[in-house]
Order: sequence, then structure tokens, then C-alpha cells
Amino acid sequence: MSLLLISCGTHGQQEDRGYRVQVGDPVPSFELTDLEGRTWSNVELKGAVYILQFTASWCSVCRKEMPHLEERVWQRFQGDGLQLLGVDLDEPAKKVQGLVEATGVTYPVCLDPGGTLFANITVPKAGVTRNVVVDRKGNIAFLTRLFDEAEFEAMIAAVDTLLNAKP
Repeated sequence: MSLLLISCGTHGQQEDRGYRVQVGDPVPSFELTDLEGRTWSNVELKGAVYILQFTASWCSVCRKEMPHLEERVWQRFQGDGLQLLGVDLDEPAKKVQGLVEATGVTYPVCLDPGGTLFANITVPKAGVTRNVVVDRKGNIAFLTRLFDEAEFEAMIAAVDTLLNAKP
């Protein structure tokens, strides 16, 4: 029943939200490098619950959301096996490092040169602030857009449910 609620949480909303993908779709293939030089991929993360958090240094809504992700998601769930990856849209590492320092996040933030992963997730000219929650099978379980408190709480509940589901 819980997984059904997760799927229904964003069903039918993608049309106006700039997503190319939908809940239930496999996450597009990716390989990203974080600011520490570690490589992350959808293949490596299969079997884990994870969030791809799309961001950019110039995005004011992203800057507002990132501390909430740090405190209410990363600090709460990292010990339960959640992986949270910031994905910066096509900016140099120095600029991204400045964003990390300004927002105080400790979760890994990766570079998306050319915005390749972002383009595989969204329609052209889509806005940046969004989260893609991926289940243990590598399928998209929840999508957010902008920073809406009710939707953010629903995402937290979805993550909690996914982490507590038997693999």
C-alpha cells in the first residue's frame, strides 16, 4: 500500500513540471564525478535508495532547498543507507565548491558537464530545482519540482518508506 502511495504522489503532474521521465521509469544511465573525485553511477547505486538533487550556483530556490535536504534528509537517513547526490548543472568545480560552502551541505555534489543527465531527465529549457528519488531496483519512485513544503514532506515520507521496505 505504501509503495502505491509513493507512485500516486506525483502521478499526472509531470506534464507541467518539465520532466521527460515519470514515476516507475528506470533512471537514465549516468556516471558523474563529485568534487572529491569519486565517480558515481546508476550501475554502482543499484540496490540502494538514492536521490539525485539537481542544482546550480545561480539558482536561488536551489540555495533555499539545499540546507533542508542536508538537515531533514541527509542527516536523518544517511545512516539508514540513503545516498543523496547533488548534481550541479554544467558549472566549473570552483563555482560548485562555492555553492557547497555557502549552503553548508556535506552530501556529495557532482558535476554534470554539458547538463547531460539533466537533459535526459527533463524537457528542454526546464527549470533546475528538482529531486529524483530512485528505488533499490533503479526505478524512479518520486519526483519534486521547486521547493514546496508539502511536496518536500511527501518526498521525505517516500524515502522513509523505501528505506524500510524489504529489499
